[in-house]
Amino acid sequence: MSDVIQLLPDHVANQIAAGEVVQRPASVVKELLENAIDAQADSIKLLIKDSGKTLIQVIDNGIGMSATDARLSFERHATSKIRKAADLFHIQTKGFRGEALASIAAIAQVELKTKQENTAFGTKITIEGSKVMSQEPIGSPKGTSIAVKNLFYNVPARRNFLKSDKVEIRHIIDELQRVALAHPAISFFMYHNENEVYHLPQSNLKKRIVGIFGKKMNEKLVPILEETDLVNIEGFIAKPEFAKKKRGEQFFFVNHRFIKSPYLNHAVKTAFEGLITHAHHPTYFLFLEVPAESIDINIHPTKTEIKFTNEQELYAIIRATVKHSLGQYNVAPVLDFNRDPNMDTPYSYKDKQPDKEPEVKVDRNFNPFQHKKTASWEALYTEAKDQKTHIEPIHSDTENSTQDLFQDTSTTAKSITQQLQHKYIVSTIKSGMVFIHQNRAHQRILYEEFLTKMTLGEPSTQQLLFPMQLQFDKTDIQLLLELKDDLESSGFQFGAISKESVTLTGVPTAIDEQKVMGVLENIIAIDKEDLPDANFSPVDFIAKTLAKSMAVRVGQPLSATEQEDLVNTLFNCKEPQLSPFGLPCFTTITSNEIDQRL
Repeated sequence: MSDVIQLLPDHVANQIAAGEVVQRPASVVKELLENAIDAQADSIKLLIKDSGKTLIQVIDNGIGMSATDARLSFERHATSKIRKAADLFHIQTKGFRGEALASIAAIAQVELKTKQENTAFGTKITIEGSKVMSQEPIGSPKGTSIAVKNLFYNVPARRNFLKSDKVEIRHIIDELQRVALAHPAISFFMYHNENEVYHLPQSNLKKRIVGIFGKKMNEKLVPILEETDLVNIEGFIAKPEFAKKKRGEQFFFVNHRFIKSPYLNHAVKTAFEGLITHAHHPTYFLFLEVPAESIDINIHPTKTEIKFTNEQELYAIIRATVKHSLGQYNVAPVLDFNRDPNMDTPYSYKDKQPDKEPEVKVDRNFNPFQHKKTASWEALYTEAKDQKTHIEPIHSDTENSTQDLFQDTSTTAKSITQQLQHKYIVSTIKSGMVFIHQNRAHQRILYEEFLTKMTLGEPSTQQLLFPMQLQFDKTDIQLLLELKDDLESSGFQFGAISKESVTLTGVPTAIDEQKVMGVLENIIAIDKEDLPDANFSPVDFIAKTLAKSMAVRVGQPLSATEQEDLVNTLFNCKEPQLSPFGLPCFTTITSNEIDQRL
């Protein structure tokens, strides 16, 4: 029997390694940015075309490489960071895998230009599919420029797995944000299709956060600072009132390296216990400094997951530090059991002297026992019975807020409805009973209403007396620009749009002005998710998002009229069975099923 095991050619081995290192264009961006930082650059420029599919180029002003180092950098397991196995546990730099550039060169066309400060000429190397096409001396400025063109050009199956341009550029921006936050002393520039996305000058951490996420972030931040024997913690958390329903602006850095840690994230969230609901997530930018020997960063290829030797102690320290900062800056409520706030003097009357001394009049002849007694207890009853008692109805705030929730409140359901657990509406039908999920049912109603108005070109708009200016970060502004036409067809009217703010002159009539910001944030958050490209319509997406944002919530009381109107309107919909997101709106229980249980 012949031998069957053989060594793989280098280009095949590199392509296999590339599958581990290069998952998408953002993976290349991460490796190249980290290499630029390790090269001691203080200015880094990132150029992107077609969301990284056509071009990814990183230009830095670092120390550069010699001709020999430039050539060796594309060999597998070639690195300047490691000399022995023990060095793996004391790594302070970013890129250290050794095969990153070799993997990138295996599935792309790469052009490298590099020059050291005290050399007359630099080096230019061109590689295609692991094959060195040319190497020559050139004149170039100090530093390194590396351009990765036509990613996955020789692995078409991998290229077909890439998402839409919108999704891929979102991942690239995420990587840039993480690197830029970890290194505020370095200036970063990013251009996509020759349009400037970020211009981040050298600054401190707070200015860098504001530079990335917009000026609105400035008022939200609460500083964090704690030094212990195990860990030093610094950074910022956002005030509880700015917590979001979507995870996003949550950043953990360990020794200036971005990491993902659900365990430590839980520590931060428990510190906000009682200040935010379970459905919301706090915003934070936390930097941990720990001894290099207390962590292992080699457990994941992308180095975003690490292992701590003292994870439980870190959990307790982080939780206590966040709670301390929330209390120190009067963000968390503080109870004082020795003071009654109802007895506090109003500020306007503080230190104010009385106009005159109060007069006290006493009737010295008053005797409570000299009044005539009631003839009998029957007389008391008679007096009360003769009076016409009128009890004013009690209206809760929640009921008032939902009074105008449905447009047609004149329709009366023929069946009797009852709200169950403020979640279901129970109604009788000929065959038995129907249980309607109020949130999903209202989503279906609003979805079909929005879809009809948007597709027929008849948006219902409420003109704002005073234009509303909303603050967003640059990437969110870009997403709103992409969705602007479809948002206008749903009833939004836009004024001026700058790099960090949007002016609205009109909103859909069904949206409360106070909820506009939340609705747009929800649209942006869902748009950032990896949505399937096939059969995806922006109009349908916006109609679904608006319906989800504005539908009555589970736990919200509804009046009898509102319950009846919801039932009648639901069964007048084209597809009453399912919500816009494919979940059942109602279920029925027949009389026979009830009889079998009784």
